[in-house]
Amino acid sequence: MITVVVAVIEREGRLLICQRRKEDTFPLKWEFPGGKVEAGESPEEALKRELQEELGVTLRRSSEIARVEQTYPQLREPREILFFAADINCAEIMPRVFEQILWVQPKELAGYDFLAANATLVAHLATGKIRPSEILGPE
Repeated sequence: MITVVVAVIEREGRLLICQRRKEDTFPLKWEFPGGKVEAGESPEEALKRELQEELGVTLRRSSEIARVEQTYPQLREPREILFFAADINCAEIMPRVFEQILWVQPKELAGYDFLAANATLVAHLATGKIRPSEILGPE
């Protein structure tokens, strides 16, 4: 099983979502930023590295909010996906590996074609059952 970490970043009531490139596996699907945990890394270390690599941002703090196991027919190994409410420190996000990024209202999430592993989390975010900024609390 491959472990994947994912950051759910909220700013001013909006969530950061990212669209995969058309040449990627699952082309043009939407997701939250993140990636695979490498050998010897903790999930938090992987999240920090992935956010730096993908968006050029620094992770300030995070808290796990959900986890799911997902099997995709296109991939050999199943994934365990750890979702984190994440707070980042940056003036400008530089999307290095995405077709595009958007800041959207939680209620707008249903209008985007997300990867299957995100379905339950997206539903909880859209209905307000999970609010990343409340989970992280004040700085």
